[in-house]
Amino acid sequence: MPELVKLYIRHSAIGFAIAAAFVALLLWFNVMNLWYLVTHSGSGLLAVFILWFMNGIVFAGVQFAWAVMSLAEKPDDRRGGTPVVQEFTPVAVPAAAKQGRRSSRGSDRH
Repeated sequence: MPELVKLYIRHSAIGFAIAAAFVALLLWFNVMNLWYLVTHSGSGLLAVFILWFMNGIVFAGVQFAWAVMSLAEKPDDRRGGTPVVQEFTPVAVPAAAKQGRRSSRGSDRH
């Protein structure tokens, strides 16, 4: 099996495990009275499964994206980069004022 497929399966499983922990915490802390709704409804287990599955899709996608982005090579520090400035000193820059046209707006009109 290719390494990328193994990486995808492994991190998708981690994402679904995180989703299971998330849904368990939602039920344990009874967020928005969710525990009562699940236990007193005929389709409560279906609702928990759908909640876990949909959160699993999201968490697996985020987990895999994080894993792929962490595969990037470290930048080479020998190339320089942004120089560090010890102090900033102001520099005077001469600027000449332009002679513009008079505005045709305002009090010039009669």
